[in-house]
Amino acid sequence: MSDGSSGDGRTTYLLVDGENIDATLGQSILGRRPHPTERPRWDRLLRFAEEHWDQQVKGLFFLAVTAGELPMGFVQALTAIGFRPVPLAGAPEQKVVDVAIQRTLEEIARREADVVLASNDGDFLPQIEALVQGSRRVAMLGFEEFRNAGFSALEARGLELLDLEHDVDAFNVALPRLRIIPIDEFDPVDFL
Repeated sequence: MSDGSSGDGRTTYLLVDGENIDATLGQSILGRRPHPTERPRWDRLLRFAEEHWDQQVKGLFFLAVTAGELPMGFVQALTAIGFRPVPLAGAPEQKVVDVAIQRTLEEIARREADVVLASNDGDFLPQIEALVQGSRRVAMLGFEEFRNAGFSALEARGLELLDLEHDVDAFNVALPRLRIIPIDEFDPVDFL
């Protein structure tokens, strides 16, 4: 998608907690392993992030690698669409993806950059809170009904809360989610 450098020097870092998004989709929304057609179109996330703030995006996709087996097909697909995969390993009790994203968010806080984090996980609250205290733009991208409630408190301080399905249109199929429907969006055909 981009090399991470915009004309004005500003970059949006799109960090994807693939483990969290996949688990929420499979366990909480579908109640089973998602079919390929039900998975997010990751290229749409990159495009959305680039268009949302009209600047270059550097996409980092964090993966936990178990048993030393890199999912090469998935990694190659991510690379082809513009993400930089970040495959991580550690002890079984370590949350390697969370630790890596926390460290990355802390490093971004030292830079003049904006950030979009695709996750619902409250483990990132301290880092996101530190990021919204400055002049940067910060957004959480996930499933609104499964997003950690602590992020809602940061919305008043400038945190944007975005939904993968409804704001980004990251899916080719409608997910079986229960959400409050604004009356202007209500279509009875969806229920008949």
